Amino acid sequence: MSNPASNPASDPASNPGPNPASGKTLRPERGPEPARARRRGAHPLARFLIRRLLTAVLLACGITLVTFVLTNLVPGDPVAANLGQRALGDPAIVAQWRAEHGLDKPLWEQYALHLQGLLQGDFGTSQQSHRPVGQDLAEYVPATLELAGAAILVSLVLGVGFGVVAALRRDRLSDHLLRVLSLVGISVPTFWLALVAFYVFFYRLQITPGSGRVDPALGGAPPVTGLQTIDALLAGRWDIFASAAGHLVTPALVLALYTIGLLTRFTRSAVLEVLGQDYVRAARAKGLPGRVILFRYVLRSALVPIITVAGLAFGSLLSGTVLVEAIFAWPGIGQYAYKSATTLDLPAVMGVGLVVGVVYLVINLIVDVLYGVIDPRVRLQ
Repeated sequence: MSNPASNPASDPASNPGPNPASGKTLRPERGPEPARARRRGAHPLARFLIRRLLTAVLLACGITLVTFVLTNLVPGDPVAANLGQRALGDPAIVAQWRAEHGLDKPLWEQYALHLQGLLQGDFGTSQQSHRPVGQDLAEYVPATLELAGAAILVSLVLGVGFGVVAALRRDRLSDHLLRVLSLVGISVPTFWLALVAFYVFFYRLQITPGSGRVDPALGGAPPVTGLQTIDALLAGRWDIFASAAGHLVTPALVLALYTIGLLTRFTRSAVLEVLGQDYVRAARAKGLPGRVILFRYVLRSALVPIITVAGLAFGSLLSGTVLVEAIFAWPGIGQYAYKSATTLDLPAVMGVGLVVGVVYLVINLIVDVLYGVIDPRVRLQ
């Protein structure tokens, strides 16, 4: 004879049944959830982004230290670069200039003052323009953002499109032509291409506008974002928008050529790798349309590495526009960085380095967010 206490059928917690008093089915009571389950209340992607934000703050602090140290290790005397060799013969003038710009203090104290100013939004004063560096950056950075943004947009559309076509038509004539064009885009120096484009399309054919961001006669749109095309649309000035877009076409295409070649080759390789997966062959066996297979299965899986390359390419475009801006007289951060470096304008150089570093951090954060949007594995892990 079995013991009722040891029989699972006689235990109401393990064998729920009707309650004679209420007529309802008994359910086993759940105990308190473990601490691990409570900690899982936040979304995994949210925790991932929080960690990324904290890491970005630490990296930003490291960027300020690196830019400060490297700037002060640059050979040369900022006094001689700004005052000239004749002023170096007067110790009083040299001492006064160093005291005005804080160069008479120890390096650790200069760095502490630099950090204190950054926390207050003060990047220092430029030794060349005699204006706050933040004001100069607010003027030059939007121009480079507009140029680099247009270049990366063209690169994504053409590079990814060419890469998909080359992968779908593997070893055919169109594939070979696109691979040759991508190799040319990667191999041709950007500054040489800029010179040729400016000479051919502006000087000889006169089908593109000249240098600058907009025709001088128009004067430009009222500044809101600093981007001439966006500000012209906000102001309803279609003549300024057409002029700004026309001035943007040639330098943006010149900058985009290298990235188009890079993305074409990388997209082709990524798409070919996905096309050989079992789930793509299974989708074809089920009779799904080619368009559905391409956009729902192939491109979505191939976009993760493509986004990584595109993010790095945008950062390189933003920090590598010096020669293109010089050829097209584009008043961007590249021109400002070049002039600051040649005159040893230390506050301006540190400001440019900090801006470029922060842009890379923001791009990496955006890429991480896109990972979670495209790849469900990132949202679940």
